[in-house]
Amino acid sequence: MKNFIFLLVSLFIVACTKAQTKYNDYPVKAVNIQNVVLTDSFWLPKIKVIQNTTIPYAFDKCSKEGRMESFLIAGGIKKGTVRGKMPWDDSDLYKIIEGASYSLINNPNPGLLAYLDSVIGIIKIGQEKDGYITTWMTIDPTTSPADWYKPAGKRWAGESASHELYNSGHLFEAAAAHYIATGKRNFLDIAIKNADLLVATFGPGKLQIPPGHQIVETGLIKLYLITKNQKYLELAKLYLDWRGDPMTHQLYGSSNQDHLPVVKQEEVVGHAVRAVYLYAGMTDIAAIYKDPAYLNATNKLWENMVNKKMYITGGIGSRHEGEAFGDNYELPNLTAYNETCAAIGSVYWNHRLFLLTGESKYYDIIERTLYNGLLAGISLTGDKFFYPNPLESDGQYTFNHGSCTRQSWFECSCCPTNLIRFLPSIPGLVYATHENDLYVNLFMSNQAKLTVGDKKVEVKQQTGYPWNGQVTIDVNPEKTAAFTLKVRIPGWAVNKPVPGTLYQYIGENTGIMNLKINGKNENLTMNNGYLEIKRQWSKGDKIELSVPMHVRRVITNEKVQSDKDLVALEYGPIVYCTEQIDNTGQLAEMTIHDNDEFFVENKNILSNQVNILKGNIVGLKGTDKPVFIPYYTWSNRGVGKMKVWLSRKVE
Repeated sequence: MKNFIFLLVSLFIVACTKAQTKYNDYPVKAVNIQNVVLTDSFWLPKIKVIQNTTIPYAFDKCSKEGRMESFLIAGGIKKGTVRGKMPWDDSDLYKIIEGASYSLINNPNPGLLAYLDSVIGIIKIGQEKDGYITTWMTIDPTTSPADWYKPAGKRWAGESASHELYNSGHLFEAAAAHYIATGKRNFLDIAIKNADLLVATFGPGKLQIPPGHQIVETGLIKLYLITKNQKYLELAKLYLDWRGDPMTHQLYGSSNQDHLPVVKQEEVVGHAVRAVYLYAGMTDIAAIYKDPAYLNATNKLWENMVNKKMYITGGIGSRHEGEAFGDNYELPNLTAYNETCAAIGSVYWNHRLFLLTGESKYYDIIERTLYNGLLAGISLTGDKFFYPNPLESDGQYTFNHGSCTRQSWFECSCCPTNLIRFLPSIPGLVYATHENDLYVNLFMSNQAKLTVGDKKVEVKQQTGYPWNGQVTIDVNPEKTAAFTLKVRIPGWAVNKPVPGTLYQYIGENTGIMNLKINGKNENLTMNNGYLEIKRQWSKGDKIELSVPMHVRRVITNEKVQSDKDLVALEYGPIVYCTEQIDNTGQLAEMTIHDNDEFFVENKNILSNQVNILKGNIVGLKGTDKPVFIPYYTWSNRGVGKMKVWLSRKVE
């Protein structure tokens, strides 16, 4: 009997050991944001604006709208009825905490840290004893904060629209960020308690429904990576596996990407934000489970998006109706939706695809989106926002939820708070490692401490990017060491605006890249989009890279009817537009000839130094030269017309 018990115990230990080791991870590792200190003249000021202006501004808005009070009412500390305006109002507080946490890494602020603790304390009050946390449901499950949604009266019964799991997902994402940034468990413990409730509630023999709005999947996986609790990972996969399965629930439809099982989906459809959050979760599963069906599906979905449904700015989701992807090649300009949140979700998804494959094409999408479609969502002052991001404005069409310019806030404030959570995390996108390779994926001034293989290395990057292509990288290994430095050369620098066939440049790039190592000119060895430098590195090694920039003309695939006979301008990674304030009366009549000349000037827009373009346009009336500004800066100086795509005259 003792031997039998010993055998059972031994088998249990072996089974547990196997269970703990059966899951994989991404082969390429992002360098921890805590190890990258940003010094960049472009991005660091924007992160400081987020911390100093946008975060307190957003907390104040949430307070005035009753977001914090809702947690106190739910916890019985205060009396009251359902507050707020949307079922997902709780998530906005979580997103602000996430962004504030990341901002503390590069810009320490004891006052903000203490304030976060106070808000987290309020959130804890609103959590029920079993871990449930969605305040409006706790306060009164029969009364929704939104007049368009009639609640089902009990937990998760109306999940297709209730956003209970969406709230949990943002809670998990924020708690993981707060723990990573501060080392504190106060928010993490709230998230774990809620995640344990989800594990107890959902699964075979229990409730089997996917979330109405995706993000709980990636949130659970982040908790798994911190806690190593495999039940979180397994539940994330179940949420994905149930989608499109009529045997588990009544399908929500294509708007929620719940029309087919995820492994059978080949076209990006429905609500664009939901979609890219879903695809990010699918990529996590493809990596961790090494699941070929998931990998095949994500590849097909990415190819469809990049080749048929993405704007030149990196924006996605062309339709206002349903905030959705349109048909293939349906890319209108004036009525483009391009939700800011969708651009952010696209970066999250493409970053995961890079970590899975090490391919530079995903960073070409990330960079294009960062500098254009995503950054356009927030004003230069940090307190006004775009929800949609069209590529044309007539100064009258109220595309921005009732306005034709930036707004200070929205009833649904998901975009401002998503910008808050994302922008301070950008330093975590700069570097990655894989075995004996060190990837430099973005040009951004910083100082980093990292490990390549088993070798400790300090890296310092100095650049004026995106306004020029001069980059200096100092490599200082702790000891002399051999490894490969892989510096991504942006697609725009090698005559390819985006991967695939949707956009192309007119003419060839005439510039020549130059590489120096320790002052000596070196030949460039390119491999799949990366400049590879394999050598024995010593302290004091210096790389000087010059990536020439020229004004480039972009045209669209002929199947995109909205851009037929039109052309757009780029300089480096920046997409340009014309705005009425600089070109009064000239926008409508402006035609770009293939032999028109353009030159670059420096300009101050609301205390931001940017490169603008001026042109000698054939046949344009008046003596003033037309001005083109970076797309992300438009609508910062009042209401007016704007165009990215202009008429083209072939010479």
